[in-house]
Amino acid sequence: MVEIKTDAALDAMRVAGRVVADALAAVRAAAAPGVRLLELDEVARTVLDEAGATSPFLGYRPSFASTPFPAVICASVNDAIVHGIPDNSRLRDGDLVSIDCGAVVDGWAGDAAVSFAVGTARPEDQRLMDVTEQALAAGIAAAVVGARIGDISHAIGGIGRAAGYGIPDDFGGHGIGRQMHEDPPVPNKGRPNRGFVLRHGLVIAIEPMFLAGGTNGYYTDHDGWTLRTMDAGRAAHFEHTVAVTDEGPRVLTMP
Repeated sequence: MVEIKTDAALDAMRVAGRVVADALAAVRAAAAPGVRLLELDEVARTVLDEAGATSPFLGYRPSFASTPFPAVICASVNDAIVHGIPDNSRLRDGDLVSIDCGAVVDGWAGDAAVSFAVGTARPEDQRLMDVTEQALAAGIAAAVVGARIGDISHAIGGIGRAAGYGIPDDFGGHGIGRQMHEDPPVPNKGRPNRGFVLRHGLVIAIEPMFLAGGTNGYYTDHDGWTLRTMDAGRAAHFEHTVAVTDEGPRVLTMP
């Protein structure tokens, strides 16, 4: 069931969204060659703790997962698309890193993700990140009252396909509110003028994921969580929590 939020709820979700933005900024600032992924998770935990927030990721166990998620961020490196578990791996110069983070404040959730290069970005990685971020902006711009979910999906997918990138099936955006994952699903490709009609107060997480190799294939790693590209090509992932309002899209996870 799709829940439409009140204006007061949108303001409350903005509080959670700011915490997410702060955590992502802190993690990005801490990422450098030699830093362990678990250290980045600790950085995010500190931000959440100091804000009085909890993590919707920690202990989360959807139907596809064999174990609960053990961290407050997903740290996906190079060929990892999403859901990477932070471990003792050290970052290296040129790594492409995607960090996904959530926060819950007073019962309301926020969710966002960013991709960046550690040290010097390879030109092809920079293009992948730029195009994925452009697709996020296009998806947000399509999130207006009276449009449909398919319009967002079409805007995202059109940019990814035009650039020659793969778009993994079965994983995309989602509604968000009291729970991190709510209805409606927000696919990263689709036909315009299809799906749920957008109304003032609908809150969705929009999150394009593009694969440099151009294929849509992926597999789940041995940890039961990490999704990796089938061809070992690199991936990028950007996400914002967005409220549909009569005044236009309101990004709740901006800094």
